[in-house]
This record gives sequence, structure tokens and C-alpha cells, in this order.
Amino acid sequence: MPVDATTTHAWGSLTELSANLVPDLRGWFAADPDRAGRYTHQAADLHVDLSKNLVTDEVLATLLALADEVGLTERRDAMFAGEHINVTEDRAVLHTALRRPSDQPLTVDGQDVTGDVADELAKVYAFAEKVRSGEWTGVTGERVRTVVNIGIGGSDLGPVMAYEALEPFVQDGLEVRFVSNIDPTDVAQKTADLDPTTTLFIVASKTFGTLETLTNARLARDWLWRSLVAAGAIEDSDEGRSDAVAKHFVAVSTALDKVEAFGIDPANAFGFWDWVGGRYSVDSAIGTSLAVAIGPDAFADLLAGFHAMDEHFRTTPLDQNVPVLMGLLNVWYTNFRNAHTHAVLPYAQQLHRFPAYLQQLTMESNGKSVRWDGSPVTTDTGEVFWGEPGTNGQHAFYQLIHQGTRLIPADFIAVANPAYPLTDAVGDGKDVAAGADVHGLFLANFFAQTKALAFGKTPDEVRAEGVAEELVSARTFPGNRPTTSILAPALTPSVLGQLVALYEHITFVQGVVWGIDSFDQWGVELGKKLALEIAPAVVGDEAALAAQDPSTAALITRYRELRA
Repeated sequence: MPVDATTTHAWGSLTELSANLVPDLRGWFAADPDRAGRYTHQAADLHVDLSKNLVTDEVLATLLALADEVGLTERRDAMFAGEHINVTEDRAVLHTALRRPSDQPLTVDGQDVTGDVADELAKVYAFAEKVRSGEWTGVTGERVRTVVNIGIGGSDLGPVMAYEALEPFVQDGLEVRFVSNIDPTDVAQKTADLDPTTTLFIVASKTFGTLETLTNARLARDWLWRSLVAAGAIEDSDEGRSDAVAKHFVAVSTALDKVEAFGIDPANAFGFWDWVGGRYSVDSAIGTSLAVAIGPDAFADLLAGFHAMDEHFRTTPLDQNVPVLMGLLNVWYTNFRNAHTHAVLPYAQQLHRFPAYLQQLTMESNGKSVRWDGSPVTTDTGEVFWGEPGTNGQHAFYQLIHQGTRLIPADFIAVANPAYPLTDAVGDGKDVAAGADVHGLFLANFFAQTKALAFGKTPDEVRAEGVAEELVSARTFPGNRPTTSILAPALTPSVLGQLVALYEHITFVQGVVWGIDSFDQWGVELGKKLALEIAPAVVGDEAALAAQDPSTAALITRYRELRA
């Protein structure tokens, strides 16, 4: 049974501390010259500065006391040991085992987990090498030049985020595209300019029954058949079509009977386990498209980064443990400072899909209103995660963060060494000096934004600039807007793994405090079920239409009129 956090001594103390806290980052830094040093921690390669958060030593100590009272370390250790902490599905939670070194055995429920992971990873790596070397060919003997990953949710968001982030590591002559939306526009646009003789599809669905994924897989198969026949590459026969699927489709699934029925050789299906949630699966066989793109060595480096953060979370004392501290800060803002959203602002264009990835990770995990024992939650849970890469966001929504009425904690992420270290050879000597390091200018914005959010600009400082009195209030910045700064050496596969694992464990920490099961996702099921029931009405079944509520029936009727 989960501990009700609101009944703990620490929760009462935090409530009192929050009621009496007047944030004053200017004053706190002035009174404590070592604040930045004491509030900065190293987690693997990540330099994490928490000093611009709205907390004092007393608040942090009380948050750590809360972690102790809700049994965070015990729950963490239970997860790593493979206990069935996903209680609504009676499953272990072992995404950490996907990146566990093969010389560290782990047996769960009588199964050699480490050995199973190593065996499946070896299959993925062997396949990746065949594609990368040109050994794997299509029906005409041409090597693969484009891989199309067909999946949705965790079978899409993780791979596409990681592919974009690690684009500099992708093998020349290879491209990966991603199809997820059941909107037919997605698959049509992604295949429109492809050569079918050099295209390989990876269908990623554990059950091989996901509506969107299987619909798109069938559309892709039809496109392949039509295109190959039109090109004279295959005969328009069952044998020709069968050969085309066998050489141009593989699967990530454990439903081998369904894979085979689709036409894919079960030997070309890569599996994973029910103890891997979809949103935690990018480092499993779900990452096959990524392994093909960047190669086994870089993929292994990605796994090593995940594991480095796992070990930091598993072994570091809580008062220096970055995922623990960041997770507790999120609880502080959500439950005691009335924050409803959380911005993630990567100052790295390659991480432009990272906020979208985190939306599923955090909101599908912690968007719950019952605890793991089925009882109602006793406090707010979850946050709305959102964000865009800098400096784009500065010219869009930063106004709200700086001067709006809502508290929006924000994580700023940057790398010191860019993949493309370009210089501006034209600069006018004012905004950008000739030959300036553009990445340096970019990160000047990273540093400036957290400084501005923390310390703001007082009315007197505005007046000192000669601003007319009637404009002073509009140009005053209140400051005391909380941020966390994360700085890494470069966006390598290892660093990406560290970042993803960091947020996985942040999410876990919050879930433990709230007493919820962060590893099920029943909230996504009802809409999917109703869609299957409504589909006949959409295509003309009058009985199915009559079974709908008046609003839904009217919308379907209008759709049918417009479609006709």
C-alpha cells in the first residue's frame, strides 16, 4: 500500500515552508556566494545547476525527508531488482535491464533477463550490420538506402527523437523516415519520393495489432507492391508480392504468428518483453531503425549512457542524486507552488523532438488520479510538459514565462561542443563580430535567459536606462522564475542516453511521492476502443450511427455529408 504523502510530517512542514516563503533569488545569491556551487551536481557527463530554483536549504532538506518518509529508496531498489511494481498489470519494470552490462546477471521470475537482452541485442546488431554493409538487399539486389519505421507512441517518439538528435552519427547514404499517424497523409508523404527497390520498412508493434501501425503497414505494403510492379521489379503475382514483403519488411514484435501472416519471415522479427513499457523502449529492439542508422557501436554507446545515469540514480546519496533532486523539485512546484506546466527548452537544434518525447514519458506515466492500490490520489499529480528549442521559443512563448502571471519551472539544456561549429564571417561588428563563433552566440542566449528569469529587472534599473515613467512597469521583469540548467560536453549517443534516463528517473521519483503506478497507461484505452465501435458508423452503418450520443451522431452525419 502506498504511503499517503500528505499525511507525512515532511508534507506538513513543506506546506508551512511554502506559505512563509518569499522567493528572493537576488537576495539568496547575495547572502550566499557559494549557492551556485552547493546547488550544482555532476551526473555522469551532465553538469546540472539547480541554484536558480525557488528553494532554500531548509526546503531541500524537507523534500529529502519526504522522499524518506514515502520510501523512495526502497521503491527504487525494488524496481532495479525486478519486483512487480507495475501492480495493475502485475509486471516487473525493467527498462534499466535493457542497458545493463552483460557481465551483470539478473534473474527475474526465473528468467535470465540479462542473457535474454544480450541475445536479442545481438540479433538487432547483426541485422543492422547487414543493412549498413549492403549485404541485405531488396528484390532487385539493390542495397537499402531508406528505412521507414512504422510505429506509434513509444514505437515512434523514442526512435524519431533519437534519430534526429544523433543525425551526425548516421551512416552516409542511409536515411530513416518515420510514419506514425493514421492520417493517410503521413504514409503518403513519407513514401511519395522513395525508390521501392531501395526501401526497407520496419513495423514496430509488440502485439502486431496496434490499429494505427497495422493500418499504415498495410498501406505501405500496398505502395510497395504497386510501385515494384510499375517499375517492372516484380511480377503482379502472389509469389512476386510475397517475395517483395520478405525482402522489404521486418518487424519488431513478439507476435510471430501475426508477423508471419503479414508476410514477414519470423526470423526477421525482433522482440522485447512485457516488462518494457512502450515509452521506455527506445533502447530495446524498438530502436532497431536507430541501430541501423548509427551502427552497433554508437548504439552501444547510447546504452552505456543510459546505464551511467541508472547507476547514478541507484547509488548516489539522495542529497547529491540529480534525478531525485529534480523529481522532488517538480513535486515542490506542482503541489506547493501551484505550477501546472513544465517547460523543457533545449538549446540544441538536434533535440527539437525531445520535449515531445518527454510529453509521453511524463504525462502518460504520471497522468493518474488513482494510486497503485486503486484508491484516489490525495493531491495533484502530473505536469503538462512542453517546449521548443531555443532560440525559437524566445521569439514565441518566453514572454509568458518572463512576465506572465503563471509560474512555469523550466529546464534549459545545452551542449558545449556543437556538431556543426560554424562561424559567422560577415558580422557587422555590433550584434555579431566578424568571424564570431555562432554556437557561442547561441549559448550566450542560454546563459542570458536563465539569468533574466532568475534576477529580472527592477523598476529602478529600468528608470536608470532613461525609460519614460509610464513605460517602466511594462519593462520591469519580476524575476524569481525558476530554472534548472543542464550542460553536457557534446550531444553524443552516451549523453543522449544520460538525458533520457535522467527524465525516466525524475518521472519515477514523482510517481513514488504521489503513490501512483507510473508504468501503466489505461487512460489511452477507452478512446481506442470507442474508435473501433464508431468506425462502422463513419462508413455508413446506420445501426452503429443510431447507437451514438446526439453530438457524436451529428458530427458523423455532417462528416458523411461533407465527404460525399
